[in-house]
Amino acid sequence: MEKIIECIPNFSEGQNLSIINAIADKIRSVKDSLLLNVDSGYDANRTVYTFAGPPEAVLEAAFLAIKAAVELIDMRFQKGEHPRIGACDVCPLVPLKGVTMDEVIQYSKELSAKVANELNVPVYLYENSQPKHYRSNLSIIRKGEYEGLKEKMLLPEWKPDFGGTAFNEKSGATVIGARDFLIAYNVNLNTKSEKIANEIAGEIREIGVIKRNKFTHEIERDSNGTPLRIPGSLKYVKAIGWYMEHFNKAQVSFNLINFRKTPIHIVYEETKKKAREKGFDVTGSELIALIPLDALLMAGRFYATQQNFSENDFSERKLVEIAVDKLGLAELEPFIIEVRIIEYALKHSKIND
Repeated sequence: MEKIIECIPNFSEGQNLSIINAIADKIRSVKDSLLLNVDSGYDANRTVYTFAGPPEAVLEAAFLAIKAAVELIDMRFQKGEHPRIGACDVCPLVPLKGVTMDEVIQYSKELSAKVANELNVPVYLYENSQPKHYRSNLSIIRKGEYEGLKEKMLLPEWKPDFGGTAFNEKSGATVIGARDFLIAYNVNLNTKSEKIANEIAGEIREIGVIKRNKFTHEIERDSNGTPLRIPGSLKYVKAIGWYMEHFNKAQVSFNLINFRKTPIHIVYEETKKKAREKGFDVTGSELIALIPLDALLMAGRFYATQQNFSENDFSERKLVEIAVDKLGLAELEPFIIEVRIIEYALKHSKIND
């Protein structure tokens, strides 16, 4: 069976079209590297590329894309709503077909070594590639962002996995690792309040929020001095809130790290519930990059059942259309099913020729 992996690098540029296109051209330049989607966010100042192919082609395309970002993006002048530590902020590798997670972990280490050695960009491993549990979470690695990276890299516990501790002022650092499929998903609110969006994010995300005394507002700690936390309502979910000026509304931005255990429709409905408790409402949602077919089929079945229909009453296509409608996925821009669902995108590519 042919080996196919997916790469979804996130670059810290979502406004300069010439840079966005230059990185895309590098990905396209590699034979058998199939660029499936380019998703830019102006206010986030971030672009997510999705491409797939045989491991050798994907690794070459990923390196060339990162190299282009190092040459074209200057982190000293980069600002945006999305947290980031470098020109190429994160570069995940995902097994799709005929390849094991262990193999993809090895690919991630090969790419990391090449980026550090040839581009002089320090690299942190994350997710399945990172053997140290406290360093496996992207949000923890990214804490302090680019502005705090120089000092963070000097701490023994935060020495990069590849490259030295010398700070690359122009490019920052990057995070590379093998992981399962992740859904990046934003839910839109009928408010401009970043504070409300952050409150909702804290109430839902698995890690929750730091516990504070309700009278003094001081952080409560356990006997070892570790801050106590109030867990969020949903497992396998990460979230932050922000205001997106381009859309004139606040969003709760989610990463769904296990969409089978915490499906996208459950996240959407929980956000609606939390928003309404605060006197606001959800107006729709936005998918970043691609989504697995099963995620939308699960949502379609859920909403069909709510309307007293059986999933057997609908074709696969109709279930997907129900999901897109009920999740409001076309609120901010058209949602093209053949482009945004990974299985459909691959079906129309050369991979399955």
